[in-house]
Order: sequence, then C-alpha cells, then structure tokens
Amino acid sequence: MIKVQEIPLNQIKRPLPRENDSNKVAALMESIQEIGQKEPIDVLEVDGQYYGFSGCHRYEACQRLGKETILARVRKAPRAVLKMHLA
Repeated sequence: MIKVQEIPLNQIKRPLPRENDSNKVAALMESIQEIGQKEPIDVLEVDGQYYGFSGCHRYEACQRLGKETILARVRKAPRAVLKMHLA
C-alpha cells in the first residue's frame, strides 16, 4: 500500500550518492517557493526507516530551502526489496 505524506527530511536515508544538476535544483527551489512541492518523492519504508532513491533534485531543493519535511509517496517494503535497490 502506498500513501502520500509529509516526512521529516532528516529521517530519510539516501544510500546511493547522486550528483545533482545545480540549475535544476535552483529552478525547483524557485518553483517550490512560489507554488509548493507538487510532485512527491518516492520513499521505501523498511522496518520503520525511510530510504529515498528518487527525487534527488526535489530533496536537495527542499534541504536548501530549509524545509523540515518533504512530500513523499511512501511504500512499505521488506528488507529484501531494499537489498534489491542497493544491489
């Protein structure tokens, strides 16, 4: 089951390093300031922990804006699914 909710940014683990396009992050920051975050990021919830693998530009934009939470599509998953994402 997937639900959309606000998740504290500091509770989302980002296990795969990504290099973000600074122009895209800046554009997203401007958009989020003007109209808010419209598209949630996707997060896996495994054993009560949140793991983010997509939405890296939105995540960084919210961080730079000093947001405490981010809109996320949360899917509960077993540890085996997390391991597949990390492989």
